[in-house]
Amino acid sequence: MKNNLEKLFKPKSVAVIGASRDPDSVGHGILKNLVRGCVFQAEFCRPFKGRIYAVNPKASSILNTRSFPSIKDIEEDLDLAVIAVPAKIVSSVMKDCAEKKVKAIILISAGFAELGEKGKKLQDEITSIAEKANISLVGPNCLGIIRPSANLNASFAPSMPPEGNIAFVSQSGAIADSIIDWAIENRYGFSNLISYGNKAMLDETDFLEWLDKDEKTKTVALYIEGMKDGRKFMEAAKKVSMKKPIVALKSGMTEKGAKAASSHTGSLAGSYNVYKAAFKQSGVFLASTIEELFDISKALANQPPAKKNSIAIITNGGGCGVLCADYCSKLGVNLPDLKDSTIKKLDKTKKMHPAYSKSNPLDIIGDALPETYEAAVNTLLQEDYISGLIVIQTLQTMTNPEKNAMILIEARKKFPDKPIICTYMGGKFSRKSIFMLEAHKIPDYNDVSKAAKAMKALIERNEQLKK
Repeated sequence: MKNNLEKLFKPKSVAVIGASRDPDSVGHGILKNLVRGCVFQAEFCRPFKGRIYAVNPKASSILNTRSFPSIKDIEEDLDLAVIAVPAKIVSSVMKDCAEKKVKAIILISAGFAELGEKGKKLQDEITSIAEKANISLVGPNCLGIIRPSANLNASFAPSMPPEGNIAFVSQSGAIADSIIDWAIENRYGFSNLISYGNKAMLDETDFLEWLDKDEKTKTVALYIEGMKDGRKFMEAAKKVSMKKPIVALKSGMTEKGAKAASSHTGSLAGSYNVYKAAFKQSGVFLASTIEELFDISKALANQPPAKKNSIAIITNGGGCGVLCADYCSKLGVNLPDLKDSTIKKLDKTKKMHPAYSKSNPLDIIGDALPETYEAAVNTLLQEDYISGLIVIQTLQTMTNPEKNAMILIEARKKFPDKPIICTYMGGKFSRKSIFMLEAHKIPDYNDVSKAAKAMKALIERNEQLKK
């Protein structure tokens, strides 16, 4: 792992080289993100608490921040520089940073290896400058880095996402950018968002090794187009995955996709089947879509592994229970028959509808009140042969989503070693209860197929840890 990554993620001072008074420029957006936390204001935005400097020879002040002609004119020591200037002058700026003894650089600028041989030579030149000066370099051609817990938005993303325990490491800045807007809407929290672009120096392995020690990160989600050193990644992933789950989405699965990856970040995508096998050997979960990447990451970050492949489904909608059972069967998630002793316990609660299913899935019927959910949830979680629950709620006139959510929150406290996955179906009238569940680290999914996949990952996680 390269030096100075602490200064990259936890800087006390940041300079924006290429800061601009033009509100439509990248340099203006980066400075605004540091000064105000966001370009587009959101409830999670907070200004960076460390020292902030602007570097622009044509301005004395930008966004009420003092501007210097050169980074060398700043008297104080600098931990991090964010560079957003034309590619042709980056080498000169990098040399100034080396002379100033800057510890880390995020190079936003594009126009390097992604453009071909000429750009690659320029990229090799700036990498050499960074290596000789012991500077940790992110990029070029990247979005930047966001660490919500440090109030650090050293990027040109439009906003700051909520703080959470999932680190997203993405070779694509645009994907990271779009995820932030989605995360704000869905209150999906991140410990770090890292866009590394052309990875002239720091790559996915370096970030993985740093995140292994990051106290804010419980799970790592990766978007990868290609790797320079697959063996190095596998060695790191094997080590990290025993402590923190890793979920990856690999693009360039087809010939057309591989070609697009090369022109996007200058990456050689390689054979998808080779990556697939390497991920499996390294303990990395493989996602097939962006949505699945974050669905699985959320479950692995916030729920315990299922200690046995023996899951129960509770539902107040029979059709949804049937669909979930189908998905579980296809994925190899075992749904054991309920024992006679369990059915007697359910009957003894006197909370079950006379027509309840007495089977797994446990259909507690559409008019199920909170006390019915409570009896079903607690009875099944008490059984040794049930290692986790998928709880489905459909919205009827008598359904109380908030009370049902509180029942699951309390059950999570009573049975911390058994995963609970939810599918609260609906929209407007379920939203508050879904936020309640997510705030207490109980994952909710809008489709039973996603809940089944999440539970499958928790079963596989237990198998990983047993090896």
